Amino acid sequence: MIKDAITYYLQNRNQPVLNPKAVLFDMDGILYDSMPYHVKAWLEATRKEHLEGSMEDFYLFEGCVGGYTINKLFYRTFHREATQEEIERIYKEKSRLFNTYNEGRPMAGAIDVLEQVKASGLQRLVVTGSGQHSLIDKLERMFPGHFIREKMVTAYDVTHGKPDPEPYLKGLVKAKVKANEAFIIENAPMGVRAGVAAGIFTIAVNTGPLPDSALLDEGANLLYPDMQSLANDWQHLMHEVKTYSK
Repeated sequence: MIKDAITYYLQNRNQPVLNPKAVLFDMDGILYDSMPYHVKAWLEATRKEHLEGSMEDFYLFEGCVGGYTINKLFYRTFHREATQEEIERIYKEKSRLFNTYNEGRPMAGAIDVLEQVKASGLQRLVVTGSGQHSLIDKLERMFPGHFIREKMVTAYDVTHGKPDPEPYLKGLVKAKVKANEAFIIENAPMGVRAGVAAGIFTIAVNTGPLPDSALLDEGANLLYPDMQSLANDWQHLMHEVKTYSK
């Protein structure tokens, strides 16, 4: 499976080699087990505004900046864009609710993946659509020795968030690598779409309730059921990369 994924990537992207030097990590649902609390907060904040949204919507919109999600629901409900005041008010309330509910737990297996990546000599960067200071500020403390703020891309660093490729393209710039010199680890359909659009080998990890097809249909190169499975398979993945990228 890995060999086929690498071959497809190289042929589809017209790349001579896949030579990873950096791994770009999504944050929510990959590093933190935080998505259930994001969804709960989104549902409550948007229902107060009489917006039409479901649990599935917020998993599908995961990784997108708040304004993108709010505008999607405004178009659906009121057939118009939200005003800047509406976006700021709703997102502020969503953030307040999230900080009330969130337990800040690391995703099971996340530390193991990070240690495997570090042992492989690869850079670790965060590329997230989140603007939640509580989680961003905690990354360096929760995962010591893996992340620094100068090598993070957050909602505050981009003009166009996921599913636009801009966040991941900025991640490449911060890592000082080319598209075929990075991996992406994502759990969100819109994040996978962004990674694929950036031309980067994208590994999906289905840590949420969506079907695998939601990630594969967006072009994920590989799919794992959880972070621990990825950690357990990491050495195999790196061996196959070295073998079939020559």
